[in-house]
Amino acid sequence: MAIYHMQAKVVSRGSGRSAVAASAYMSCSRMYNDYDGIQHDYTRKHGLIYQEVLLPPMASPEWKDREQLWNAVEAAEKTKDSRLAREFVVALPVELDKDSNISLLKDFIQKNFVDMGMCADFAIHDTDGHNPHAHILLTVRPLNENGTWQYKTEKEYLCIKNGEEKGFTATEFKAAQKDGWEKQYRYKVGKKKVYMTASVAQEKGYDRIDKHPKSSRYVRQNPISEQWNSDEQLCIWRANWADTVNEMLAHNQINASIDHRSFADQGITEQPTIHEGYIAQNMEKKGMIADRCEINRQIRADNQMLRELKAQVEKLAQAVKNSIPVIAETMETIRNHMIFTQYHLLHNEMQKEVIHDWMNHFNPILNKYNTVKKKLKAKVTERKELNVEKEKTSILNPIQHIKLNQQLTTVTEEIEELKSRKEQLIFQAQCSTDKDMTNLSKKYDQMNSNLDILDSQDISLKKQLKKDAAAFREEKFRPEPEQYTELLDTRIQIRPNFRDKLIEQLKGTFGKYYDYHRRDIAANEVDYLNVEDPDVFSHRAWELEYQRKQEMRRNQPARAKKRSYDMEL
Repeated sequence: MAIYHMQAKVVSRGSGRSAVAASAYMSCSRMYNDYDGIQHDYTRKHGLIYQEVLLPPMASPEWKDREQLWNAVEAAEKTKDSRLAREFVVALPVELDKDSNISLLKDFIQKNFVDMGMCADFAIHDTDGHNPHAHILLTVRPLNENGTWQYKTEKEYLCIKNGEEKGFTATEFKAAQKDGWEKQYRYKVGKKKVYMTASVAQEKGYDRIDKHPKSSRYVRQNPISEQWNSDEQLCIWRANWADTVNEMLAHNQINASIDHRSFADQGITEQPTIHEGYIAQNMEKKGMIADRCEINRQIRADNQMLRELKAQVEKLAQAVKNSIPVIAETMETIRNHMIFTQYHLLHNEMQKEVIHDWMNHFNPILNKYNTVKKKLKAKVTERKELNVEKEKTSILNPIQHIKLNQQLTTVTEEIEELKSRKEQLIFQAQCSTDKDMTNLSKKYDQMNSNLDILDSQDISLKKQLKKDAAAFREEKFRPEPEQYTELLDTRIQIRPNFRDKLIEQLKGTFGKYYDYHRRDIAANEVDYLNVEDPDVFSHRAWELEYQRKQEMRRNQPARAKKRSYDMEL
């Protein structure tokens, strides 16, 4: 089933990653990092389906070689915590073949990243044949028309003109200086240090004590970088990915689609839980079953029906034992209770189907999540151990240091891969955090126990149904054979009232989940159990109605004649 998954990450030196290592890992290749002198070899890694580098027109053609591209990126960044690249991990539709997924991905990358000026390095992975996904590595520093890197941020100098203060970058200041704007420096005024322009300080004879001009507290971002880094742009990319996938699915005549919106925005408000209260009520609204609510509902319904039966028994005890109206009322009362019980069995069957479908959907996701979580924990432990070993290794042993750095880089990339897979599974499970997944696991266990509760209920309901059927047969054969037609006519006359009463009871117990089709199915099954033919009732009811109308017609002339006689008088 096509799912939506698009995870955005940043490859930063501050987190122990390098762009060269990330590219080598996702492309399953061997690459040398000029920045730290580490050789990254992932040629033994499996699961690579396709890889390619896409470049904008201003980029150097040599960067088609990903090793040269990412070494150029590493060389442009000087600080130990530099942001080197932006990485996206996207899930590809399993319904599409390899060529369609490649075409889909290249079209999306070209229109959304490369056309905006980014260099894009991407690879498609599918280790088990059921999880096609792509890693997209993007440059974060814009390019000039001549192919050189632009700045990501630039210092903004606060300048003065006619008492007005305004910020300019170094490039902007060259033009602003001609219009009379001046930089401000710190001068010593008595015991104080005051910012002022050089012209003002020269008039008053103050000495400058700092060579750095006054600047704004925060640097100014490159407008292009600012757009790429904005939340608004990320939302656009997420929406565009969903649109691109849906267009490809429609083009291939596949009846599936994905949605980039959160579940809350989609109007999906489901919050799985096992506790009683408003959350349990939300479960009920979704057609699922909260065990305590269901048990209490069953107890109230059964007690109400038992009270009604006891009242009927006490009433019948005072009546004539073989009275046809009493027998007819008793039979219809028992029949109503049997239909209610049969309806409850059908409702439970529907609930169990919902639970089974839910469990079948989430069971593989939870199993994969737990497996990935264990692997991730092991890799994190392994990285900690390598860091400890690295700290203990003497600086006089550079070969060991390089070896440990290579191992740390490999483990770090594997951790990032596992994190991406875990996030994808969390999204598949309609969750947001690890805590939600824990709650989902608890709910899965609760659903399993709910099935046991429903099975136990079904046993009790079937026993009650068998008991009622025996009581119905006893009442059915109480009259004499010559009284059967009278009993049938009496039951036909009172059945509409009993039907209305049954509908009211079902709606009161099951609320908005009441289904009249299920009620009709329950009634037919009860009649079959009681060896009664509904067609006999229908035919006899039609005969009685026909006789009633004929009687009315016979009486009409007499009434008309009487009215005519009265008018003559």
